[in-house]
Amino acid sequence: MFARQFTRLPQIYRGFATQAGSAFVTPATLHLKTGQSFYGKSFGASKSIFGETVFSTSITSYTESMTDPSYRGQILVFTTPMIGNYGVPKNTAPFDSQDVGVVLESQNIQCAAVIVGDVAEKFSHYTATESLSAWCKRHNVPGITGVDTRAITRLLRDQGTTLGRIAIGSDTSLPAPQETEYWDPSLENLVDQVSTKTPYELNPNGSVKIAVLDFGAKANILRSLVRRDAAVTVLPWDYDFNAVRDQFDGLFLTNGPGDPAHCMDAALKLRTTLQEWNKPIFGICMGHQIIGMAAGLDAYRMTFGNRGHNQPVLALASAGSIKAGRVYVTSQNHQYALKLQDPFPQGWEPFFINCNDSSVEGIKSTVESGKKVWGVQFHPESAGGPLDTIEMFTDFVSECKAHKLSLELESNMTTAERTPLDIPVELTTQPKVVAAAA
Repeated sequence: MFARQFTRLPQIYRGFATQAGSAFVTPATLHLKTGQSFYGKSFGASKSIFGETVFSTSITSYTESMTDPSYRGQILVFTTPMIGNYGVPKNTAPFDSQDVGVVLESQNIQCAAVIVGDVAEKFSHYTATESLSAWCKRHNVPGITGVDTRAITRLLRDQGTTLGRIAIGSDTSLPAPQETEYWDPSLENLVDQVSTKTPYELNPNGSVKIAVLDFGAKANILRSLVRRDAAVTVLPWDYDFNAVRDQFDGLFLTNGPGDPAHCMDAALKLRTTLQEWNKPIFGICMGHQIIGMAAGLDAYRMTFGNRGHNQPVLALASAGSIKAGRVYVTSQNHQYALKLQDPFPQGWEPFFINCNDSSVEGIKSTVESGKKVWGVQFHPESAGGPLDTIEMFTDFVSECKAHKLSLELESNMTTAERTPLDIPVELTTQPKVVAAAA
């Protein structure tokens, strides 16, 4: 009797979940430029699109992945069988010392489309306000469910990231596109599409001023800075930072989509910054690649990139909270990487290396260079993913504060040396010694 009651509990709990909507019946097809086609059902927006087909091995945080600007122009395949089971939260938050206006990684869905094995028709979470399908439809983003995502992933691992087209509804009866018809987003400057167009400030009363070059910043990068009491000024990716650099205590370069070659202008400006400016600099993902190119390294396109929350990296050097010889599990989303070369540019050294494919996962300035510059290919702020390296934000902000304090002390000492002492005249002569009476 008890066993029968117990076995019904999952069904009772499932019944409490919120209904997503009617069953998905509209046909949908994924065509790959290499000739393969996969057939399923449509959810979200009923529109056909082109894009670059990539896969992510992340198990959770589909909402964070889909709002990450680094996925701009990409058809995102989730390897996790079921997606959408906890719905989508309301994407608003305050602007203060703890938040940056959004709950997710940006205001909108950034990927071109999503492909899942099984989209949840019901969702259940205390913060959820709508289903994945309704969210995609509201943002005009198509999706496909009911396809073998494992087969697609194995194919992409073998042949690399592949251009694709999603055909919805009546478009599924059309023949697959010709090779020349596929759109390649890497040929466009995607960074320019997602970067802020005008500078803006966050947490203006913070104790240390940090400039952020926005190549497509995830919100949790900005959130991680303001929560460490930084006053953040977000600048467009191609902003001339050298014209205003003396106003800031540090420089941060964010993640972003596409080919870093489109951002060579930013790399050349940063090269001047590195040569003439001695304050701390930190870069993540695209920002890391920009630092590398400014230092003299080359970037290259990987076969299928690294996208997921379980990428192990080995620290080759120690800095702050990072200890040489330790392996850290990291969150990643990138198609390009820096080339490992020997010798490394003078004043630089490898910081991290990927334990799976030996790609460069980080670089840093050497102790002998006298500079404090780091770049990492992974995302210390996660969202989603592990928090093994989150303290790198604390390290960076602490270095900015320490450098600011040292400059203030140096300035005070210089002022004191230049200011004449206001000593009373009567004390400028030696006092007379009066002999004691016998």
